[in-house]
Amino acid sequence: MRRTSGSPARPDSLGMKHINIFFQIEGNRAQQHIEAPPDDTLAQLKQRIADKYGITGTIFIFIEDAEEPADETKTIGAIATGGVLKANVHHCARIAVKVAFGARLLEHTFGPGTTVARVKAWAANQLGMSDEDAGEHVLQLAGTHDRPTPSTHIGALASHPNCQVAFDLVANERVQG
Repeated sequence: MRRTSGSPARPDSLGMKHINIFFQIEGNRAQQHIEAPPDDTLAQLKQRIADKYGITGTIFIFIEDAEEPADETKTIGAIATGGVLKANVHHCARIAVKVAFGARLLEHTFGPGTTVARVKAWAANQLGMSDEDAGEHVLQLAGTHDRPTPSTHIGALASHPNCQVAFDLVANERVQG
């Protein structure tokens, strides 16, 4: 049976509840899932992910929408909410983001675990858009028709050593009918 992101932690054979961990890795939009005991540290989690996906070199773990790498001495249980942890594992400590809107170009750096939704909200705020106007626009990868889902981490769209992603803020075309 498949659990959703809101599923509670699952007890193991010793009665210890495991935390559901949903994460994205560098350059891969697919959401991955593993479970871990709440007393594992984020360093242990990062190493498990690195081993499972063959990731080498210096990497960072980011909690979703955090600006800075996570404190790896903390336990998963101390960070997770409702038995769930959302994270991103990446070689880049920061992602340089550009958002073009008409003749304007916005630039800012974010943590790799920042969602596309958060980048869009930041851009809309910088542009002085009303909530209604912002709701009529989406982020599209620059020079493409590719519109990542709002829950996509920007780290899933950028790879080391470039550590950057560019978007166009475009009107969301709707089919009326």
